[in-house]
Amino acid sequence: MDDKTILNRISELVDEEHRLRTAAQEHEAGTDDAARERLRELEESLDQCWDLLRRRRAARSAHGDPDAQGERPLSEVERYLQ
Repeated sequence: MDDKTILNRISELVDEEHRLRTAAQEHEAGTDDAARERLRELEESLDQCWDLLRRRRAARSAHGDPDAQGERPLSEVERYLQ
């Protein structure tokens, strides 16, 4: 997956996240369980995409092979300390 594809995927995920959050705000009663679960999945997918993009850029700047970078599992990406 190249950087442009990753950025397009991030854009798609963010758009869906915004639609779900807007729908939840319009209903003001909150979101149903399915919508909350989907939001969680979107957040996790976004974390994975951003992680991959950062690692590809780091590899490129260190004269490495960005294509050698693969998506890391959620269990690893979600345990980052920031």
